[in-house]
Order: sequence, then structure tokens, then C-alpha cells
Amino acid sequence: MQESGFKFFIMNNRIYLSLAHMSEQGYEQKYVKEAFDTNWVVPLGPNVTAFEELLKSYLGGEKEVVALSAGTAAIHLGLVLLGVKPGDEVICQSFTFCASANPITYLGATPVFVDSESDTWNISPVLLEKAIEDRIAKTGKKPKTIIPVHLYGMPAKMDEIIAVADKYQIPILEDAAEALGARYKGAYCGTLGEVAALSFNGNKMITTSGGGALICSTDAAKKEAVFYATQARESYPYYQHEKIGYNYRMSNVCAGIGRGQMEVLEEHIAHHKHVHQLYQKAFEPIDGVSVQDNPDEDFDSNFWLSTILIDENKTGVNYETLREALDKKNIETRPLWKPLHLQPVFSSAPAYVDGTSERLFHQGLCLPSGPCVSDEDVQYVVDSIMECLSVSF
Repeated sequence: MQESGFKFFIMNNRIYLSLAHMSEQGYEQKYVKEAFDTNWVVPLGPNVTAFEELLKSYLGGEKEVVALSAGTAAIHLGLVLLGVKPGDEVICQSFTFCASANPITYLGATPVFVDSESDTWNISPVLLEKAIEDRIAKTGKKPKTIIPVHLYGMPAKMDEIIAVADKYQIPILEDAAEALGARYKGAYCGTLGEVAALSFNGNKMITTSGGGALICSTDAAKKEAVFYATQARESYPYYQHEKIGYNYRMSNVCAGIGRGQMEVLEEHIAHHKHVHQLYQKAFEPIDGVSVQDNPDEDFDSNFWLSTILIDENKTGVNYETLREALDKKNIETRPLWKPLHLQPVFSSAPAYVDGTSERLFHQGLCLPSGPCVSDEDVQYVVDSIMECLSVSF
């Protein structure tokens, strides 16, 4: 990083959090070209089928996969399959992106937000049970579904969450949008609940440009999901509709990108983990800067985004001051998710919180972590943060 030429290159080429990265071998172009050459430019076809089978195999072969237009669509259809109706309540992790909760409202249901625990930053099993008991006492019925989120690729404490869910017989919809390839006790995130959602947005571990997938437990559930994802057309020679459906199926062209991306999925995961290790080693001796890590051997995050917490009392710098300083150095960082119970659009929703996610929001930053981030980029990010911290002392 001492070479001025390299620094000039970095300063004129912004370092982003996580950009889409196509394979050097051109796998994606191969399958997209096949789609055009065979005129399969519709929301079904060989690429869609093959992509679903590749995901199914990757996840262990016991789950079914439905390729969809977005991760949000996957959550929406998951809620439909679990029978969520107007007037129901759905428990959702508060510390997450709005797409985890928005589909609840699409169905006329109400989100009930639950705070995180400090080890994984995911839904607190203790607060989860308190929320369930209180909702039963206040409404006379159980929440319909529980949505834990594997935030930034870190698995939630699924054994404890499942124990609570089983106690009250409430199904789990895993939001694994950020967690493809992450494991909890050896099992892939997305295979631990009744249904689960994946995202293939442009910044995720792999991309289909835009897109997502619903993971189902049975072939019957997959068929039902495909039915709703294709406008709920009944089996008639004409268009007969007895239920409300959606236009959620993934394009065969986009699925071609996904097929190619599956060829480099493990490479991408290894890179994200490598970047995390570099940050961890660099900040280990720095009092007041901590890198989120796996709590113990049960957790195997994909580290989709590496994240740090800044203790202003020890460093003299808060997360926003640091973010602004890094932005001036052409480094993209992002505050941690603003908890949904603090979002104006959800101000009237019930919430069971203890301040954990709000504290994390006011202390944390996401750092550049994607496949396009080089070791030299990481060093520049680290040096820039250290420079900001040294100025404050």
C-alpha cells in the first residue's frame, strides 16, 4: 500500500461493498447464449430447471427449490404456503432489511418485531418466547409464522429458535437471503425451517441479476409454490383462476446466469471468508474496534459482509464520522441495518426489544467484502480506518 501508483488507482476506482462478479471462464454467458439460441426467453425452461436442481443438490438433496424473480417474492410465497391471512400476526426479526417484513403486510397480516441477541445479532430466542406468550395473552391466538434472519450470512441460534417454535407449534420461514453457503451445526442455512428464502440480487453471494428462490420441504409444496408464482392458473384449456396468484417465476435468461454462478459459488464463499480473516487479523490488536465472528464451532458464517463495531468511548470516533471519512477516500461502507421497529412505516407494529439491535445500529459498519475486493483493497480500507482513528486520539 506504500506505492503511490496503487493508491492513485484505488482513489479513482471506488471500493464497493459487494459487486456482482461473473466467472472468468464465462460460464454465465454460455448458458445465457443457450437461452437465446434456443429461444427460451421466457419465465421457464432448461436453465430454470437446471438451476433449481443445482441448488437442490448443493443444499443436500432433501429440499425442493423454486426459482423466483426476487428473494422478497420467496418470502411472500413462503407466507402464502404457510397459510398467513389478513388479521394474522407474523413474528419477524427486527434487525434486518425491510424485505423480510414487507411481504407480511402484502397479505394483510401484522408484523411483530423481536430484537436480537448479541452473539449472532439474530432473533433472540428468549425474547421470541416472551413475544409469543404476550401475543397469545393479548390476542387470544398464536402468531402464524416466525421469520428468523441469518444476518450478513451469520446463522441464527436455530436449535433454540426451533425449540420455541416447536413448543408453540408455529412454523419457521428462514430468511437466508444473505446466507447461501452458511452452515449451522453442519446444516445449510435455508434447510432448517419449513420453508426458506434465498436472494440472488446483484450484491449477494451469487447473482442472477435479480432473483431469488423458495426452499420447500416437499414436492407438493414446490408444486403449490409454482402454481401461485405463475398466476394461479387452474388446469383448464382456457385461463381459469380460483385463487389470487403472482407473476414471480424466474426468467430462463436470468437462470442461465445462476447456472454459471453455481460453478464459482464455493470460490466466492472462500473469498468472502478470506476477506473476513484479513479484517479480523488487522483489527485484533485495536481496542475499540471489533469484527463480528462466529460465536463458536456450531456457526459457520459465509461472511457475506464483514462487519465491525466501533466503540466511540475507546476510539473517539463514531460510526457515521468513520463512514464519511471513508467515503471521501472512495470506500463504500454502510451502517448496519436500521431495526424495523424504528422504521416510520412500522411505527404501529408490536415490538419486543431490549436495545440490542438499536445499539448495534449506532455502532456498526459493513466493510467491502465482495469478490471484487482484493487483498490490497482490504489493506487500503484498514489503513484508512487506522488513519481516521489515529487522528481522533
